[in-house]
Amino acid sequence: MERRKVDILCVQETRWKGSKARSIGAGFKLFYYGVDSKRNGVGVVLKEEFVRNVLEVKRVSDRVMSLKLEIEGVMLNVVSGYAPQVGCELGEKERFWSELDEVMESIPTGERVVIGADFNGHVGEGNTGDEEVMGKFGVKERNLEGQMVVDFAKRMDMGVVNTYFQKREEHRVTYKSGGRSTQVDYILCRRGNLKEISDCKVVVGESVARQHRMVVCRMTLMVCKKKRSEIEKKTKWWKLKKEECCEEFRQKLRQALGGQVVLPDDWESTADVIRETGRKVLGVSSGRRKEDKETWWWNEEVQDSIQRKRLAKKKWDMDRTEENRQEYKELQRRVKREVSKAKQKAYDELYTRLDTREGEKDLYRLARQRDRDGKDVQQVRVIKDRDGRVLTSEESVQRRWKEYFEELMNEENEREKKE
Repeated sequence: MERRKVDILCVQETRWKGSKARSIGAGFKLFYYGVDSKRNGVGVVLKEEFVRNVLEVKRVSDRVMSLKLEIEGVMLNVVSGYAPQVGCELGEKERFWSELDEVMESIPTGERVVIGADFNGHVGEGNTGDEEVMGKFGVKERNLEGQMVVDFAKRMDMGVVNTYFQKREEHRVTYKSGGRSTQVDYILCRRGNLKEISDCKVVVGESVARQHRMVVCRMTLMVCKKKRSEIEKKTKWWKLKKEECCEEFRQKLRQALGGQVVLPDDWESTADVIRETGRKVLGVSSGRRKEDKETWWWNEEVQDSIQRKRLAKKKWDMDRTEENRQEYKELQRRVKREVSKAKQKAYDELYTRLDTREGEKDLYRLARQRDRDGKDVQQVRVIKDRDGRVLTSEESVQRRWKEYFEELMNEENEREKKE
């Protein structure tokens, strides 16, 4: 995902038993569901910047699950599905399509939906009679399972995205095993949102799965930009851990209080003096939102190597000579080595400290972080209206709370009705 610049990935046949979320490295988080470690299982992987946008996770079965995200005021539902194979019983296939129908019917019409699924069916080449839900660029002939995909798209007013883009067959084939190649993995979205999709193709050359290939879709959400709210500038109280800062703060505070050793009885005015002195002596934060990067292990060597690499990149951009290119590549390799050494050193020191009494706080901090990583929703930021639609604007949320409390406070209970 990092190499191919994929933000959201639907995965199937995970074969992991459990209903959990977990960080899988490089800032990516996996939400998955499975009931048997030997078959089925579905999941959705999100890039770090979208993890905080998750509002709801629905794990329907080991073949269907969905995530609801709020991205700049736009509701995006991501559904991962894994249809039964051709040889499975008809009842199992009908159960899968029934579950997928229920998920779609639970999503309000105004919200965007993207389905990434292994449908184990061939929609076929050409679109005669089905022009409203698919393009001409499928692969080979349609089978019964492929017809089920087309019928589902018609029921839900969706489009089979893969088939709208004219590509070489190599970039349309999603399954290849021995001498057999076909198209069974599809991306679907609402027909009204097809204009937001600029490209869709199969990525060739990845060896993540032996037979299936990753289908990549580029989608640009049309959103109404909100004015970014300013973050409150906070006093850097943590600087008081340093003895010199602490001593300077004490002296300035005594001067501000007129040299008194005992604090006055008027706490409000005293608190204002303490805060003002803290802002002057310790400084305040910038108020800008910081990216959540794993940089706790950085040291001076890493910082210095990265700075030299950036300068080499600028030099190469200005003068594209082979010498400048080689210099930049060498510095890239050096940065990787420095990062690897710094990480190893930092982890060694951390493990040594965890064995001591002073390391208890770090141990609890790591436990809390692991607990947070395992939760689906990081923070509850929205509520739903009467019809189940998610409300995100401050006005609509306040209005809904008002309605709720009016009903709650004016509703008669059973005992009052009997009296």
